[in-house]
Amino acid sequence: MRIQKIIPLLEWLPKYKKSQFKGDVVAGLTVATVLIPQGIAYALIAGLPPIYGLYSALIPQVIYAIFGSSRQVAIGPVATDSLIVAASISTIALMGSESYIAMAIFLALLVGSIQFLMGVFRLGFIVNFLSRPVITGFTSAVAITIGLNQFKNFFGVDFLQSDQIHILLEDILTRITELETKTTIIGIVTSIIIIVLRGINKKIPNALIVVVLGIVLMYAFETFFFGVAIVESIPSGLPSFAVPELNFGLVRELLPMAFTLVMVGYLETISIGKYLESQQDEYKIDPNQELIALGLSNIFGSFFKSYPSTSSFSRSAINFDAGARTGVAAFISAGLVVLTLLYLTPVFYYLPKTVLAAIIIVAVFRLVNVKEARFLWKANILDFWLLIATFLATLFFGIEYGILIGVSLSLIVLIYRTSRPNVVELGKVPDSDFYRNKNRFKEVLLDNEVLVFRFDAQIFYANASYFRERLEHMVNQKGESLKLIVLDAESINRVDSTGIEMLKQQVQFYMNKGITFYLAGVKGPVRDDLFRGGLLEIINLDHFFMRANGAVTFFKTGDNTNQKKYAQYIHQAYK
Repeated sequence: MRIQKIIPLLEWLPKYKKSQFKGDVVAGLTVATVLIPQGIAYALIAGLPPIYGLYSALIPQVIYAIFGSSRQVAIGPVATDSLIVAASISTIALMGSESYIAMAIFLALLVGSIQFLMGVFRLGFIVNFLSRPVITGFTSAVAITIGLNQFKNFFGVDFLQSDQIHILLEDILTRITELETKTTIIGIVTSIIIIVLRGINKKIPNALIVVVLGIVLMYAFETFFFGVAIVESIPSGLPSFAVPELNFGLVRELLPMAFTLVMVGYLETISIGKYLESQQDEYKIDPNQELIALGLSNIFGSFFKSYPSTSSFSRSAINFDAGARTGVAAFISAGLVVLTLLYLTPVFYYLPKTVLAAIIIVAVFRLVNVKEARFLWKANILDFWLLIATFLATLFFGIEYGILIGVSLSLIVLIYRTSRPNVVELGKVPDSDFYRNKNRFKEVLLDNEVLVFRFDAQIFYANASYFRERLEHMVNQKGESLKLIVLDAESINRVDSTGIEMLKQQVQFYMNKGITFYLAGVKGPVRDDLFRGGLLEIINLDHFFMRANGAVTFFKTGDNTNQKKYAQYIHQAYK
């Protein structure tokens, strides 16, 4: 395996051009101005001291720049993962305590290890079991939960923190009159400024602007705004190297949330990476390499006091739009985080927590995807209800159960759809050799003596009975005049042992009734399985045809010129 495949940085760095440097520098600085205030805010969501948001913004993005297959994805703390961290650890330890911080760092090591192993063993396909409706429903619900949890800082009231919406709403509605007026006004004004600036130009660093305004306001009018909660002291200095506390007794409790973080983080990274991939033609995303890169980012990050990190859609988009073309932008961004940790943390002393809450609330509520729900209502009603079910489950049962219910429902829908695929009778198109769906092509010719049907799926244990039922129904519709059944197998790409046995029984059953059974368009691998399963003990090679029309023509006229050639070809292949 080429070393460049394992370390993509070695692929693009030797080819680096001076013309790319300006865009990378601008992008790196721009992303950092967003990342630093967001990192502080997201650490608060996770129940950690603000400094840990900056720690998580440092090492993980450097490691990803080395090992990631995307050159513009921005790695660091994100709102969704931060809330999941809080939900998973807050039931075990007190938020902000030493044990809580140690568990968050250990969780990063656990998540990274799972991601790395999945990448090494090429298990990226597992994410396919999370369908788009499930992802949309889950992220929309989590966005609402994150937003409501920030009401504590936004209104200056010590509301309960929970990942269940009914608990949040009950407490908010009961105690909303206790809001701190000045804190609330600053939060509302901050939200308006962010929305207005975003409406003017998305490239404007609105988070940085409101952070600076908030700090200046509190510093200049500290006495007037007495009672408004501020961030206060953030320790200076870079994170020291330390092996995370390996508490294997907690693995069992943290594992469900770790897998949730793995799947959600990977989904976010792949979706963002694929989007950016489509915007250029310089590189391709490797899903398994992305898992390895994410895993190493979290593993190395945990040794430098980082909690679980993943990609940010908003920062990745900003990175790309600002001109980033390589991972150098990530190194520039990390460099500015280093400067902040060394010299600028005292600047954030007067930063109002309500400003951070406003940044988070405006950002996450944009993740509530009403547009997708409307689309699915029109396009696919089953997917719509899958989205709604995941959305409601996440809201009312919490993040862990929400994702589990969403995945379970997604698998149920998958099994339902594969167990009841499209089965249709085909008719002959006039003056041609083609057979088409009788329900879509009204002009096709049907013959009461002949049943040509197509089964649009693999034949396996979950749909074998359905195959038999649909065939019986179509045979009954033809009545006593039926003499020939032709299975158009072009859409069948696999058949398991249950499917083979069922097919053998059906062929034998109808042959006993005096009805001939032919197969047309059988793919080579499927034909291999049928032959190994003993189908040739019931019928011979003369029952296999290249196309449905050849089968019907042979039955009707006895013209076996083409059939002999096809049978001879099959015979040679299986000598």
